[in-house]
Amino acid sequence: MTDIAKLAEIVDEAARTATEIPQFSDTKPLSVDEAYAVQAQSIQRRYARGERRVGIKMGLTSRAKQLQVGVDDVLWGRLTDAMREEEGGEVSMAKYVHPRVEPEIAFLIGKPLSGNVSALEAMAAVQAVAPALEIIDSRYKAFKFDVGDVIADNSSSSGFIIGNWHAPDIDISNLGMILSINGVAGEIGSTAAILGHPVRSLVSAARMVASAGETLNPGDIVLAGGATAAIPMAAGQAVTLDVQNMGTVAFNVVE
Repeated sequence: MTDIAKLAEIVDEAARTATEIPQFSDTKPLSVDEAYAVQAQSIQRRYARGERRVGIKMGLTSRAKQLQVGVDDVLWGRLTDAMREEEGGEVSMAKYVHPRVEPEIAFLIGKPLSGNVSALEAMAAVQAVAPALEIIDSRYKAFKFDVGDVIADNSSSSGFIIGNWHAPDIDISNLGMILSINGVAGEIGSTAAILGHPVRSLVSAARMVASAGETLNPGDIVLAGGATAAIPMAAGQAVTLDVQNMGTVAFNVVE
């Protein structure tokens, strides 16, 4: 029998102390259901320390990435208030193990959303959209993991930065995105790389939270998934994301 509580304690402590751990899959690979159970219990430990859930993140939102790791669905993880970093502020490397940053679109939920919904129904629940950056950080050695490992580790979600909110009627289907480090473009992509349209990620989010007995509530943030490859972070970087028609979101990396 897999000791879900023990694995949850291990991954939670690794995240809390920014400590590298061995892959669970080296001993016994986790099923997807087991991995989500570990994630849920590890996040409950954060709630017990006073953190609160403020939304969710979606992962593996490109078909190429799904094929690469051998899955046929997106992944999700929870966002807590302690994970939010200030836009334009400083992010300390000391909080992370192997941090990387990727460009995203964020949805702000205005009405309860859960279950099987259409794109139109999903967008009807959206109050606003914004450019965003997600800091992903696997706690596993050498940033290597299988699907069970990554899900258990909150789908690698560790931090996020939200730019200015815009009315939800802005067309987000194919917006250019430039992720720059110290003023030099590092990754260039489009919101269309997120499942062909970011709203499909929101549809998946509604379905997946329902499967866990949860709901996207007013005020929740949903990160739609990375639109490009993630860039490794290092002290001294000025990270900037420019999104067509939506503006800029940025932060600076310190020791």
